[in-house]
Formats: sequence, structure tokens, C-alpha cells
Amino acid sequence: MVRPHSMRQCIEVNAEQHLPYAFKPDSIALMHKRTVHTVLADLIRASGKTPTEVSRQSGVAQSTLSRILSEKIADPSDKHVSALADYFGVTTDQMRGRAEIVSTPGRTAGGGRETNAAYHPGITPVTSWDDDTPLDDDEVEVPFLKEVELSAGSGRTVIQESSRFKLRFGKYTLRKQGVQVEHAVCVPIYGNSMEPVLRSGATVGVDRSKTTVIDGDLYALNHAGQLRVKQLYRLPGGGIRMRSFNRDEHPDEEYTPEQMQEREISLIGRVFWGAMFF
Repeated sequence: MVRPHSMRQCIEVNAEQHLPYAFKPDSIALMHKRTVHTVLADLIRASGKTPTEVSRQSGVAQSTLSRILSEKIADPSDKHVSALADYFGVTTDQMRGRAEIVSTPGRTAGGGRETNAAYHPGITPVTSWDDDTPLDDDEVEVPFLKEVELSAGSGRTVIQESSRFKLRFGKYTLRKQGVQVEHAVCVPIYGNSMEPVLRSGATVGVDRSKTTVIDGDLYALNHAGQLRVKQLYRLPGGGIRMRSFNRDEHPDEEYTPEQMQEREISLIGRVFWGAMFF
């Protein structure tokens, strides 16, 4: 084999060896090109708001927002792009992925908190800590919920608070979201049903005091001992519709009150925060 002398040659050699079809560097560059849906997903994630909140405050319909996030609308209209760009405090070129988003002090998403912490480095000093570091006066620890398998190898699980894993929150952060410390829990995300907004491995904060469904908001659920996070919509007669962001692979689920009771489906609470590693 010829030893490649450049990054381009290296990519071409690897592509010829490991891929079943011609895959040139230009194609690889195209894969990493930012588009409206990737920029929008990043901005929503970093703003700490839900797609429903963004829809209400930006004026872009929830259905349009969902279709952009799922790439069913690959090239949104200038009207929608302009509305979203104005909401997040970026330019339309930045919104479409044509220009890099850089720090813009003072700009906020929807007139509230900072638009995107990921694009505003240095807002808060970073300090190191571990599990043995004492809590500051303005900090609290929020426990994780976990699935625990019952004995006898039945495969059945129940949901319990973890006594070991906790996540630190500032008291001000919780107060700003209207969350009482005793009602806050963290829930891990598994699987691809909530991509691209919440990938597998993400964590969300849940307010257990809020179990009244607001159409389009995110909620954590206990489904017969399985932790699930979904968009919820009310149905006539007291039923619910569960919706995933990845609707191509995970279609809507609808349940009547009787089916919810039969299948042991109950609401844990409303999602107020989310984060993940890349």
C-alpha cells in the first residue's frame, strides 16, 4: 500500500479501503456542512428552552419548527429563517449555516437569557470540582432517577431515585425556572427517539410538581418501569399523544385513560432543562 503524504490522500486511501463506493473528500466536507436544522437544534439546546417555547415566542408554528428540525423542510422560507434568526440574535446567514456564530454580548434569545452559552465563552468562570467538593451556599444537589430491575430475573423494572448519582444546580437557576428543590429530579435519555434535539446520553431536569399537560411541552414518563421523555399532547376524553422528535423511526403513540392505567403509564413531571456531551 502506498503511504499517503497528505490529509486528502489519507482520506482517499481510507475511503477506497473501507467504503463500498467512491467517497471523495469533497463529499466528506459536505457531510460536515452546517445547515438550518443543525444550527437550529444547537441554538435550542444551548438556550435551555423547549421547541414549544421557541415556537410561541418566535412566531414560527410548532409544526414548521418540527419539520425543520427533522429536515423535512430542508430549505425553510426567508420569512421563517428571519424570524428564528431575530429570535436567537443571529444573522440569517448564521441561521442557515453559511457564517460562523461568534460571541455577541448582550444578545438574548427571545428577550430573556443569553442566546447560546456554547457561543458565548467566558460568561461564567469555570472551576473544577468533584463529588467530595462541598456545596456552595447557592448550590443544591438534584438526584437522578434510574430503572432498577426487580429480583427473580423477570426483566421487569421500577423507577427509583439514585442514592449515588446527583447533579449540582444553582438555587437561582431553579428559582428562575419556577422549580422547587424538593420537586427537581434528573432523567437520562437513551436511544435516538428524541434526536436531533436530545441525543442518547443526554440528561434532562424534571419538575415533578408539574404534571398538567401543556400541548407540545416535554415530559418525563414512567411507562411500566421504563423512563421515557416525550412531547405530550392532550386528547379528548383525557388521553395523551406521545411524540418523538425523530418521527421517522418513532411514530406517535396515543393512549386513552384506560390504556394508560392498563399499561402503567404515568407522568413524572415537565422537563425544564437539558444538556449533553458531543
